[in-house]
Amino acid sequence: MAENISEGTAAKNDEWRARIAEQEGSGMSVKGFCKGRSFAEHQFYYWRKRLRNAQQPMRFALVDRSVPRAAPATQTELELVLASGERLRISTGVDAATLRTVLEALRA
Repeated sequence: MAENISEGTAAKNDEWRARIAEQEGSGMSVKGFCKGRSFAEHQFYYWRKRLRNAQQPMRFALVDRSVPRAAPATQTELELVLASGERLRISTGVDAATLRTVLEALRA
């Protein structure tokens, strides 16, 4: 049964990959493309995002929460160890927008 579900999911993924590739090669807007093929524009955006996110590999190898705490005011709450061995220390009170920017840069 699980095999049938994964086959169905793979077929659906392939179907949407083909639609996305067709739209990108058509020169049409997403809105026009979806309208011409009678499916909802939000479905197109959902699948495009889902399939793009699925293609991005995870780059973090380890999350180590057992790092000794430093005494200064900028205590490390979390330390991410990247697959390359580099460490990203995230302190208490870090700005969420800054953290998102750093994580996006690491994923690039």
